[in-house]
Amino acid sequence: MITSIHNPKIQRVRGLMQQRSRREEEQAFVIEGARLIQEARLSGVALDLVLISSQPSPRAAQLADDLAAKRIPIEEVSAELFKRIADTENPQGILAIVRQQPRDLPPDWDFLVVADNLRDPGNLGTLLRTSAAAAADGLILTPECVDVYSPKVVRAAMGAHFKLSILQKKWEEIIHLCRSRAAKPAQILVSEVESGTPCWQVDLRQPLALVIGSEAEGVSKDARQAADQRLMIPMPGQIESLNAAVAAGILLFEVVRQRFS
Repeated sequence: MITSIHNPKIQRVRGLMQQRSRREEEQAFVIEGARLIQEARLSGVALDLVLISSQPSPRAAQLADDLAAKRIPIEEVSAELFKRIADTENPQGILAIVRQQPRDLPPDWDFLVVADNLRDPGNLGTLLRTSAAAAADGLILTPECVDVYSPKVVRAAMGAHFKLSILQKKWEEIIHLCRSRAAKPAQILVSEVESGTPCWQVDLRQPLALVIGSEAEGVSKDARQAADQRLMIPMPGQIESLNAAVAAGILLFEVVRQRFS
């Protein structure tokens, strides 16, 4: 049983949880909890290292037994030490290191989501999850976004990392990607708060890249310059703006509604 915070495996986990540079160097990240580990397994993602608390939850204990039956190595960690390294307040008692899974966009993609300078981990994680649920072909991150593999983003995404193409690109690369699409150029549609065409009056069946900006600042100047069209969510109530993830959910499923109706 591992009991020391200085153990190399514990130090590796802590480094990946706390340092973006370490995650980028190793091309790996930490997933915590039975559900995320099960999602990784169902998606065919290999577990690089599994740590189990000496006092796991029943669900974590059952998962550990299942992994052990498949001869996946598991390291036991004292309950006290596990609580020190866990990122959640009430950890289930199991975590794993997995490799980042680069996925190319499908050649016939027609629905992208662009996270434009989103800095809130919860919003970005929720956007990942919603994009996967809406069957977007991929999510593009601009350079100022929070790290998509940080623990809070991973937790909020609930397994979407294993189902979605995730790319990091500068605006000139995003514009080129949309303009050079083989069958037909994709329209860059920017979500705005106060100006733009109501979203249900915009044709969202065409190939498109939907840009979601931060709640505090909206979309960037680069996004506005690249936009083919601006769209908005009409709000009859006396509220200035919606949470970025909530607004994204409304717009993403307006795309779904139009394409499936």
